[in-house]
Amino acid sequence: MVNFTTEQLRSLMDLKYNIRSMSVIAHVDHGKSTLTDSLVAKAGIIAKKHAGEMRYTDTRADEAERGITIKSTGISMFFEYKMSDGEKAEVAKAEGRALAVTGGDETAAAAFALASSDDGPTITENSYLINLIDSPGHVDFSSEVTAALRITDGALVVVDTIEGVCVQTETVLRQAIGERVRPVLHVNKVDRALLELQLSPEDMYQCFQRSVESVNVIIATYNDELLGDCQVYPEKGTVSFGSGLHQWGFTLCKFARMYSEKFGIGYDKMMQKLWGDNYFDAKGKKWVKSDRDGQLERAFCQFIMTPICKMFAAIMEDKKLKIQKLLKAVGVTLKKEEDELVGKPLLKCVMQKWLPVGDAILEMIVVKLPSPAAAQRYRVENLYDGPLDDACANAIRTCDTSDGAPLMMYISKMVPSSDRGRFFAFGRVFSGKIATGQKVRIMGPNYIPGKKSDLWVKNIQRTLIMMGRFQEQVQDIPAGNTCGLVGVDQYLLKSGTISTHDEAHCIKTMKFSVSPVVRCAVEPKKAQDLPKLVEGLKRLAKSDPMVLCYTEESGEHIIAATGELHLEICLKDLQEDFMGTDVKVSDPVVSYRESCSANSSQTCLSKSPNKHNRLYMEAAPLSDELSDAIEAGKVSAKDDPKLRARLMADEYGWDVGDARKIWGFGPDGSGANLLYDQTKGVNYLGEIRESVVAGFQWASKSSVLCDEQMRGVSFKLLDVTLHADAIHRGMGQIMPTARRVMFASLLLAQPVLQEPLFLVDISVPQDAMGGCYGVLTRRRGVVFSEEQRPGTPMVQMKAHMPVMESFGFNADVRAATGGKAFPQMVFSHWAVLQGDPTDLASKPGAVIGQVRKRKGLNPEIPPLDRFLDRL
Repeated sequence: MVNFTTEQLRSLMDLKYNIRSMSVIAHVDHGKSTLTDSLVAKAGIIAKKHAGEMRYTDTRADEAERGITIKSTGISMFFEYKMSDGEKAEVAKAEGRALAVTGGDETAAAAFALASSDDGPTITENSYLINLIDSPGHVDFSSEVTAALRITDGALVVVDTIEGVCVQTETVLRQAIGERVRPVLHVNKVDRALLELQLSPEDMYQCFQRSVESVNVIIATYNDELLGDCQVYPEKGTVSFGSGLHQWGFTLCKFARMYSEKFGIGYDKMMQKLWGDNYFDAKGKKWVKSDRDGQLERAFCQFIMTPICKMFAAIMEDKKLKIQKLLKAVGVTLKKEEDELVGKPLLKCVMQKWLPVGDAILEMIVVKLPSPAAAQRYRVENLYDGPLDDACANAIRTCDTSDGAPLMMYISKMVPSSDRGRFFAFGRVFSGKIATGQKVRIMGPNYIPGKKSDLWVKNIQRTLIMMGRFQEQVQDIPAGNTCGLVGVDQYLLKSGTISTHDEAHCIKTMKFSVSPVVRCAVEPKKAQDLPKLVEGLKRLAKSDPMVLCYTEESGEHIIAATGELHLEICLKDLQEDFMGTDVKVSDPVVSYRESCSANSSQTCLSKSPNKHNRLYMEAAPLSDELSDAIEAGKVSAKDDPKLRARLMADEYGWDVGDARKIWGFGPDGSGANLLYDQTKGVNYLGEIRESVVAGFQWASKSSVLCDEQMRGVSFKLLDVTLHADAIHRGMGQIMPTARRVMFASLLLAQPVLQEPLFLVDISVPQDAMGGCYGVLTRRRGVVFSEEQRPGTPMVQMKAHMPVMESFGFNADVRAATGGKAFPQMVFSHWAVLQGDPTDLASKPGAVIGQVRKRKGLNPEIPPLDRFLDRL
């Protein structure tokens, strides 16, 4: 029975201090969706008995089939939570406002009275609206996690007790802290540690301690001063322990409350004692810091884990009298039909009644995670692209919901709707209100304030509250909430900003931690289906934050994805949902990058087609650090040239004069290649600058070796001779010449081919490691670390493996180890393919031959004299 109405949700949305937006993030298979069920069941959306098995937020058929989450799903829920005075003070302090005295604060009382309708349950200061987004854990879908984190303020990080912190846990935590999202931790699958591994209470403590420490190490590594200390501490109530599948869990607060009443100790003191090296000496009736005689039990074990272990043991051994005694001690009463259960079902039932996991997690979300009003104060710098003191930035900072406030909303992803081919735009309102029928400015990621490109002024057709598998329509949605919009999908590709303010700047685009390196070509099985394919590819590009769909010059339609699984899902979606017909799919291919390993051996000269203009140029390699910095957006074309020059001189050893004269980055104005000017006293240079930059963009987009992008090359323009008449030095003369001279200087700078490498992370039992080594060696993989997991037979192997060798790797590893190994792959970096690319017999030469053949080019690399002219 759903215990709230849409009207209630809508009225709660106005109370910005009572909203919590959070995402659930973790490694694959650590139990995010299962845990989310406990909250969904607590809100009354699904029945308690299905929670943990239903995975309500996995809305697609293939998610249920594979048992993994593929798309992030948003759901809004209503809860009642009564805070203690201590918690009220803590939350008020975090939000930087004076504590409202109930009854004394008329505005608050008036707001609650207004929000409460006559027919529904009343809304009080104990009502909370939680906007939860369940996100995928698989590496291939980490772009979905980025999209979820952008529009939430807190994150529930889930870690499996047995596996500990894995690769993807680190990736998502790094992203969360980069977006200034505050984490709380849930240590999951405790039932397995108790039932399968039969760990003692002390071993359990060590296990938990390791997970908490590993998470804190990651948080400390990427910490941001403005976020403050966001490490997680069990004794401060920011860590919970439990089992999502069995639906039980607890924070130390639960036990501290119980024991502080029982023993008459202060609650805060009890919290401190329940974690860390604290022992209770019953004989001397005092707390001690160390267990000298080896007789005492750690407080966490004595007061928390031992009672749980006893309960588990009594139920699993079916000792009826002991069970009744224990149930009475913890205050759990069973109904008649529940009394007849035995074994696991009884265990599940008792633990759910004694320690319901929904309560523990709700408590952490409400008390420990920030409301939009508190979070937007420190998130505004990461969000807003314009000046941080204009009207929009101030409205975002205060989460302004008043009538005159400018609307600022960010759309982070598109959600397919039941109406085929149409999408809901899913995002979050940061200031103002968005209403049905309102006229707004829709700004794409490339919009520049003051210009007309990538901007539409349109009306919003409908505003929706996203409810997992359903959507509820409402009239308007105020700041601090996530929502869905109808009628925006035709103007935005994947993400963008919506505003009502004429001078609003965009909200910054998201930075993804993965890049699409696996590509395949698709063509329709029947020629008459081509229009369907083109339309289907457009819809596919919308539906996923990361996938790229484009057409090669040869006319092939290409889909680029982050990995094999991602590509498989994209192709399935394309055929089943967006096209409705089958396609022919080529073998997956990999993107390469062309670079150079030395400076050009001579200054290159090219003449324009009319022989009246000459360009002199040289190429040189960029350092790996600078290439990575450009790709990460630390150094970009948008930066202030003087500040950028200073940064490049201080950190990357560039000459300040050269760094100030950078003409452009390429390809697409943002790639890791540079063009800069070293000419002295050239007439008319300003007139041809645009043409040279256009030639550079063209050359860096499809380079000379095999028509792939360049990476890590800097070109310096040394001298220019120009015709005196403007008509003889137009774009048509200069642009192809610039491209030719760049190709010549690259060919003379010892060109190399770079291939993408995956970071492979494998959890495997010790006895099956040999199989992994065999498969990795066959695929040019290099293992660079292996760690034994304390207390388990599992080993964590890490290796680098070329993406081109990765197809079918998962199946191979599982076959070689009898299904015991679990590999995860994520793009790591670009590495040089050893050998001479101009020699067709070498490895890079063979790759270039294949790529050129696939693209319909001449198999040989064009000779140098095609590009290099003589005086």
